[in-house]
Amino acid sequence: MCEPEGHMSALENRQFRLAARPAGMVKRSDFEFVTVPAGEPGPGEVLVRVLYLSLDPAMRGWMNAGRSYIAPVGLGDVMRAGGIGRVVASQDPGVAAGDIVGGMTGVQDYAILKAREVTKADPRLAPLPRYLGALGMPGLTAYFGLLDIGRPKEGETVVVSAASGAVGAVAVQIAKIKGCRVVGIAGGPDKCRYVAEELGCDAAIDYKKEDVREALARHCPKGIDIYFDNVGGEILDIVLSLLARRARVIICGAISQYNQAAFQGPRNYLSLLVNHALMEGFVVFDYLPRYPEGRQALAEWASSGRLRAREHIVDGLETFPETLQMLFRGENFGKLVIRVAPE
Repeated sequence: MCEPEGHMSALENRQFRLAARPAGMVKRSDFEFVTVPAGEPGPGEVLVRVLYLSLDPAMRGWMNAGRSYIAPVGLGDVMRAGGIGRVVASQDPGVAAGDIVGGMTGVQDYAILKAREVTKADPRLAPLPRYLGALGMPGLTAYFGLLDIGRPKEGETVVVSAASGAVGAVAVQIAKIKGCRVVGIAGGPDKCRYVAEELGCDAAIDYKKEDVREALARHCPKGIDIYFDNVGGEILDIVLSLLARRARVIICGAISQYNQAAFQGPRNYLSLLVNHALMEGFVVFDYLPRYPEGRQALAEWASSGRLRAREHIVDGLETFPETLQMLFRGENFGKLVIRVAPE
């Protein structure tokens, strides 16, 4: 044990536990905010002081009952979330007190995790929140989705929705690295400026003010070869009507639909038949054995300046329900992160 006996049990651990299955937008009353002892790690476990929490659109789906790619969060359980923090105590020889590690910490101050399920992070190489964004799960999602399903070729036209978001921003930049022409869709002039000027998109479309169909037709006169979809709904339908022959449509997410009682499915799906196109969904967890490959590539691009990232950091664990709402209102600019404690 790396801490005096009884020290950990004296630590107060604030937690958000799921109290109800949300209907529509997530609200504070869907959670119970409790304080319990942090507890002590057992053999092969570590106790982590959470420093930053990742807020992701997928969290909305994890709150729903029913079959999905991962079991729903149980009522009364700590809300599932990725995080990064400092090891307070370790019962595993491979992880030491003081190490910075990432894992599925949950929305709480302290987490007891299996040592084999955490990943060490080096704060000297990148700011810690970046390990929850471009160098973490969102970056890996963009990497495997675009490269494995999209299979981009130099000169192809790639469209990315939610292009200023955590996943979209990385997908945009990987497409540019691969020599593609990239059109990003984002909401508002500031996000569109960021997508074009900082991420290097050849064109940016403001879905809040522009006619998306007309703008896509203008910017993609030969059709869309690859579409990286983060939003679903109407924009997916518009893109399907503008596909090039043998296009690839990557279904990563559908944030426009997550708070709807019934999802709007694609009406223009026959375009897949007409254009001999492929539409495929995926979950990043499918690529777990290849995470080291993805992390290495992302880190190399970041260190060479070819991959840029932006984080939107909100202070305070207690803000969790309201901060999570920002994702679905499009209020965050970059990867949304809660700072739980000072580094």
